[in-house]
Amino acid sequence: MLKAFSNTFKIPDLRKKILFTLGIFAIYRVGAYIPTPGIDSARLAQYFDTVAKAQGGTLFGIMNMFTGGAMRRLTVFALGIMPYISASIILQLLTTVVPALERLSKEGEAGRKKIIQYTRYGTIVLSIVQAFFISLWLENPAHFQGQQIVQFVGWPFRLLTILTLTTGTAFIMWLGEQIQEYGIGNGISLIITVGIISRMPTAVYQVIFLLRRGQMQPFLLLLLAGIMVAVIVAVILITQGQRRIPVQYARRIIGRKIYGGQSTYIPLRVNQAGVIPIIFAQSLILFPATLAGLMPSQFLQNLAGSLNPGGWLYIILYSGLIIFFTYFYTAITFNPIDVAENMRKYGGFVPGIRPGKPTAQYFDFILTRITLPGAIFLAIIAVFPQLISSWLNVPFLIASFLGGTGLLIIVGVMLDTMRQIESQLLMRHYEGFMKKGRIRGRR
Repeated sequence: MLKAFSNTFKIPDLRKKILFTLGIFAIYRVGAYIPTPGIDSARLAQYFDTVAKAQGGTLFGIMNMFTGGAMRRLTVFALGIMPYISASIILQLLTTVVPALERLSKEGEAGRKKIIQYTRYGTIVLSIVQAFFISLWLENPAHFQGQQIVQFVGWPFRLLTILTLTTGTAFIMWLGEQIQEYGIGNGISLIITVGIISRMPTAVYQVIFLLRRGQMQPFLLLLLAGIMVAVIVAVILITQGQRRIPVQYARRIIGRKIYGGQSTYIPLRVNQAGVIPIIFAQSLILFPATLAGLMPSQFLQNLAGSLNPGGWLYIILYSGLIIFFTYFYTAITFNPIDVAENMRKYGGFVPGIRPGKPTAQYFDFILTRITLPGAIFLAIIAVFPQLISSWLNVPFLIASFLGGTGLLIIVGVMLDTMRQIESQLLMRHYEGFMKKGRIRGRR
């Protein structure tokens, strides 16, 4: 593997792509430290530190994780790439229910570019809406225990905040597209990964601080390291796991040429939905706590208290929502009827299964059963940091690298990027990262 990494810099084109991607990362991290005008960043950071001690139990905690701490300081990149992700998910869901979008998605490259353009417009709209409500939230001292976060309240501050945060999100979206075109890997996913990894030095500092003060024993550190390795291996196995459905194409003779007759397979992934179910479930279960911090309602306060992260009600409800959204999103992204119909058009069939509706039913039967272990694994990995933090009395920031959304994103994106680099190496007759087998991406 080390030889493969050294070979990546022997290929001029690949070396240029990697260095370009690293340069984009540097620009992104610099922007994560440029403050939004008119805000007391120190007091705001103190507020987020208080929230972090409660295990990040609001939507702002999720945004802070994906932006690499930019939300904590409310920099120009405070919204991060989350509006783009939200717009992409909304467009994907609308594609299944709006006939015009469904037809557009089947028009090939032209339709894909049109949907990407709609996603950009949706990103700007969502950024404006989110930035407006964030500005209203910042103006009210009651949300920050009486501390004045904004020096000059009013519409000038609101408009400036909307312009700053929306421009920041649009610039991040542009950076991701530049990586996609001139760099290596999926630009948007890599930017999210960089934001999550940027929290790692703080976690390492906390570990060293606790070791020096005697609040963490070396045995516990070794135990956490062993757990982290085991979790990463499990995530890789689930991410790469798939059920291959054999497909045979009938042989057709047209003139003097013979078409078809080859055998292939359709890979059905164990974790077809990725991390989207966890994001959906987090957004839904943390919504009452977020509203409780914005509105002085006793009912919301009681509801947020009963859904405190780490509690048994929170764990049970959170796990149930993840399993539900895993099946829901898998049903949205994989349509057995369309797959079976496309196979029938090109003369393909599953051995032993009749083409058409029986094939669609067979795909649905298989997918329903392999999705269950994937959904259960997502639920376990999502609640694992809370369990480790409470059982071993470890700070949540350290425990968050032992599971959860962040680890799933990091592992998945790293596998995708390594797959792309490996394909470039093999194309130029270099050895890949693995001597046996190939790295499979998530798509």
